[in-house]
This record gives sequence, C-alpha cells and structure tokens, in this order.
Amino acid sequence: MATAPSEPGRSLAEKLDHLLRTVRSADGGEYTYEEVATSLREQGGPTISATYVWQLRKGLRDNPTKRHLEALAQFFGVPPAYFFDDEAAIRIDAELALLTAMRDASVRQIALRSVGLSARSLTAITEMVERVRELEGLSDEGETK
Repeated sequence: MATAPSEPGRSLAEKLDHLLRTVRSADGGEYTYEEVATSLREQGGPTISATYVWQLRKGLRDNPTKRHLEALAQFFGVPPAYFFDDEAAIRIDAELALLTAMRDASVRQIALRSVGLSARSLTAITEMVERVRELEGLSDEGETK
C-alpha cells in the first residue's frame, strides 16, 4: 500500500509520483517522462533523461543531485523544500489538493456562488457538505473509505 500524500517520511519516489499524479499538463493529463526531461533541458536545467525521471519515480534511483531536485521542483511549481522537508511537503500537498479540487467545475461553481455569504451561512454550507461526504462514505482526502 502506498504511503498517503500527507504522511511524513515519504520517499523521494513517493513524492515525485504524487507530483506527477497531481500536477497536470495544459491538456489536463499527466506529464510524460519525456515532457519533464525536455522541459528541464529547455529551461537550462541539468541534463536529465526521461528514463532517469522514470527511475526516480519508481524508486530505482534515489540519490539525484541537488540541481536535479531543484529543477524538478521548479518544473512542478513547488519549492525545493518539498523534497527535503516533510513538514513543507505536507503543507504543499494540502495546497495541491485544493488546486486539484478547484479543477472540478462543480467545486469551482459552489466556491464562486459562496462569495459574499455570511460566516453563518458558510458554516451551514460546510456542515451540509461534511454530512453528505459522511453519507457517501468519503474520507477527508476525498477518497471512498
């Protein structure tokens, strides 16, 4: 069983896998290893092959250079601390989860329609959403229990 994104002590492979599954390309799909490698080269970063990105993701390689990690962090739009600091990774994963949720048109619509409501109304809506999530068997991370 894979370690949950918000758990401390995740490996480099787990963190990179999470970024690849979460951060999406312009077409909404997962970046390919070749897209990552090509982008790093085009941005003047260190030379890295698609195979090496795959090996890092699968845990077959686990000791990249600091420059490789900095370039990967820049590509995914996260600070390099994501790979080095578990507390930073947990915080960044929470931000990524919010961004992922906001890609959903229904979630965006609810959020936008909530603008301007009183604190009391927002609390009532939050309680309703939590109750419906309970009824549908959803955990706090949005996955079925």
